[in-house]
Amino acid sequence: MYYVYIVKCADETLYTGITRELERRVDEHNGSDKGAKYTRIRRPVTLVYSEGYPDRSSASKREYEIKKKMNRVEKLNLIASC
Repeated sequence: MYYVYIVKCADETLYTGITRELERRVDEHNGSDKGAKYTRIRRPVTLVYSEGYPDRSSASKREYEIKKKMNRVEKLNLIASC
């Protein structure tokens, strides 16, 4: 199972990513050099949204939709809908 996730950073910005292990990935964003460069300087982050997908291809397509085709308001609406 692959997950597309959104975390909210300490500066209120949103970061979208993909992973196989949500808890591990959020921990990496919060306390490891393996976290994304973007989130390393915006710690702590909080998981605010996730969706599961059976394969990497479909998860990557959804990640692209969220990152590139949605503006902040649309992402906040997505988060609020869950």
